[in-house]
Amino acid sequence: MPVSVRRPPPAARLWTGGALLLTLALLGTVLALSGGASHGARADDGPPHTTVEVSPSRCGRGWTRPVPGVQVFDLHNTSGAAAEVYLEDPRSETVYGEVEGVGPGTTRELTVRIGKGSYAFKCVPDDADAVTGPTVRVTAGTAGPRAAPVTEHDLIPPAIGYQKWVGHGLDEVLRLTGSLRAAIDRGDLAAARTAWLPAHLEYERLGAAYDAFGAADARINGTDAGLPDVVHDKDFTGFHRVEYGLWHGRSAHALRAPAAALLTAVTALRDDWAQTRMDPAQLGLRAHEILENTVQSELTGRTDFGSGSNLATARANLDGTREVLSRLRPLLTTRYAGLPVLDRRLDRAQHTLDAFHHDGEWTPLNRLRRGDRETVNADLGDLVERLASVATLCDPRRTV
Repeated sequence: MPVSVRRPPPAARLWTGGALLLTLALLGTVLALSGGASHGARADDGPPHTTVEVSPSRCGRGWTRPVPGVQVFDLHNTSGAAAEVYLEDPRSETVYGEVEGVGPGTTRELTVRIGKGSYAFKCVPDDADAVTGPTVRVTAGTAGPRAAPVTEHDLIPPAIGYQKWVGHGLDEVLRLTGSLRAAIDRGDLAAARTAWLPAHLEYERLGAAYDAFGAADARINGTDAGLPDVVHDKDFTGFHRVEYGLWHGRSAHALRAPAAALLTAVTALRDDWAQTRMDPAQLGLRAHEILENTVQSELTGRTDFGSGSNLATARANLDGTREVLSRLRPLLTTRYAGLPVLDRRLDRAQHTLDAFHHDGEWTPLNRLRRGDRETVNADLGDLVERLASVATLCDPRRTV
C-alpha cells in the first residue's frame, strides 16, 4: 500500500520490548534480529542454555556437549565488530536459525530445535569474510526446519520481472487518472467519484514498489498525517486530496488544480520509472509490509477521506501481495513449508473481502457488523504473521 508518509523504515519491522524480533513461523524456529544487547534469564523449567563465542578466531566455540531437543544458544561477541551469526548444516549451508547485529561485547539468544545431523556456527563480521566454526554432530532426535539461504543474486530475476510489471501498472494508473481529471475538468463530479476508485486501486496494487517511488509516492498517495493544517494544508496532495474534495462538497473548480497536480505527479513517475532500479534485497520484505500497512491504516480507517473505500483498498493490496509472491514463488517453494497454507489463507481473505462488494459498491468500515469486522481483522492479521516468514526467508544472506 504505497503511502510513504506513514510507513516505518525497513529496519523497523516488528518491535518487541526494544529489541527487533522477526519470527520465522516454521514449526517454532525463531530468528532474532537485533543490534542491542540482551541476555535472557533461564527459567527453571526452560530449555538448556549454551554460551557460544562469536569472533573471527573462535567462532562457535563453547558448544561441546550437544543434546537433541529445543535449546538456547547465548551468542557472545568477544570481537571488536558487529556480526551476523547463522547455525547451519556445514555441508549444505542450509540455515536452522540466525541472529543479526550481535554487537561487540553483547550477547544475543538463538532458540532452535536440535536433532540428528551436523551443525556449525557461521560468524559473518561486518566488512570481513565469513568464518565457519567447528562441526558438531548430534546422533538422535528430530531437528527443526531449515532453509537454504537466499542471496541477492537469487532475487535479481524476480525483482526485474516485478519492476516490468509495475511499469505496465503505471501506464494504467496514468490512463485512469486522466479519466478522473477529465471528469473534474468538465464539471461532472458524479463521474469523477466513479472514476476516482479504479485509479486509486490500480496505484495501490503496486505496493511493493513504494520505496522505489521515493518522494513521488507522498505527492500521489500521501495523507494529511503530520501536516499543520491537516486536510487544508497546501502539502496535502494526490489521490486523498481529491477524494476529500469529492466527498466533502468541494466544487469542480476547486478540484481542478489538485486533479491536475495528481496527473502531473503520476506522469512524472511513469516517465521516470524506466530509469529507476528497485532493490532486489527488499522484495521479500515488501511482500510482508503491504498487508502489514493495510492492517495499520486501511483497517483502522486512517486513510478514509470520505469515499468509504478502505475494504476495496485492502482487496487491492491483497492483489499486490499475490503479485509479489508470484515472483518469489520459485524461491519459496523449496524453502517455505507453510506456502500451501499461506495460499489457502490468501484465498480465504479474498473471499472475506469480496463479500463486502455488492452491485459495484463497497461496504464502508463503519457499517460492518462487529462479527464481520473481527473476521476481516483476523484474516488479514493472520496473513501478516505468515508473510513475516516470507520476509525472513527472502532476506539475502552473506555466505562468504
